[in-house]
Amino acid sequence: MKAVLMTAAGNPEVLQLQEVTKPTPGNTELLVRLVAAGINPIDTKLRKRGTFYPENMPAILGCDGAGVVEAVGADVKQFRPGDEVYFCYGGLGAHQGNYAEYTTVDERFVARKPKSVSFAEAAAVPLVLITAWEALYERGRLEPGDKTLIHAGAGGVGHVAIQLAKLKGADVATTVSSQAKANFVTQLGADKVIFYKQTDFVQATLDWTNGEGVDLAFDTIGGDVLEKSFPAVRVYGDVVTILEPSANTTWKVARNKNLRIGLELMLTPMLLGNVEGLQHHGEILQQCANWIDDGKLKIHVSQTFPLAAAAQAHELLETGSVTGKIVLLIDDN
Repeated sequence: MKAVLMTAAGNPEVLQLQEVTKPTPGNTELLVRLVAAGINPIDTKLRKRGTFYPENMPAILGCDGAGVVEAVGADVKQFRPGDEVYFCYGGLGAHQGNYAEYTTVDERFVARKPKSVSFAEAAAVPLVLITAWEALYERGRLEPGDKTLIHAGAGGVGHVAIQLAKLKGADVATTVSSQAKANFVTQLGADKVIFYKQTDFVQATLDWTNGEGVDLAFDTIGGDVLEKSFPAVRVYGDVVTILEPSANTTWKVARNKNLRIGLELMLTPMLLGNVEGLQHHGEILQQCANWIDDGKLKIHVSQTFPLAAAAQAHELLETGSVTGKIVLLIDDN
């Protein structure tokens, strides 16, 4: 089969289309003919610095996949050949990723693809959706009527987080850099749009909440955004970040306000081999597939590339200006 191999850590040019052996499913696994693979910032980070398992080089990147079940293991009970599925599994260096024509994945970790969207849209969903779900609903304990500040609302995680927050019954403020992105997040349901380049987002958030601060701030950017968000959160409120806090972070404001700090890394179950967590991811995707088919949740694919152009897709993502998601179309070569 064809697959894009990461031959070494480095620039996008280390991603090379090559022929590799087609995998064989284990007893509880599905063999999936991949139709599309989502691209995420973790892919570009691993490409630049190396995977979590450097002894397993060369590696196939790509955590997000969508495709058609081609064969099933002897003990598979829930799926059969011909089923359309989507999932977030592989791509960290231990198990093969989804920049390939085929992959294998345990049936417990996948969900049936939403019927109302394309494979490209389905492949764009899993990682960002699970991240936003866990950050808002589980780490941040968002409740109906809460006010939340979501940074970078037009981004991959952000544009899904806005919709999940609205589905929970929360009010949403979000930061953007342009009028086009403001229009985009407004269509998704954002109640307050903050142009962070022209406006102090903390003051804008305090004005929006009558000086009290939001119940939950969600940092999808990293750097100093985490620390800068502390004054925008109410006393005893929550802050969740998907990035590792900087060693230079000053926690005084967070401590004085008794903020609850949540760290969200949806890759944890994959990294630790936690089957219960991976199974939970499958359950999240199944619930969200229902919402997608009901028209309550939308995913925005900004651009697609053929599998052979994975390097160009990485280059685009690394510009930092992408709205929504980028997807590889596996058979568009």
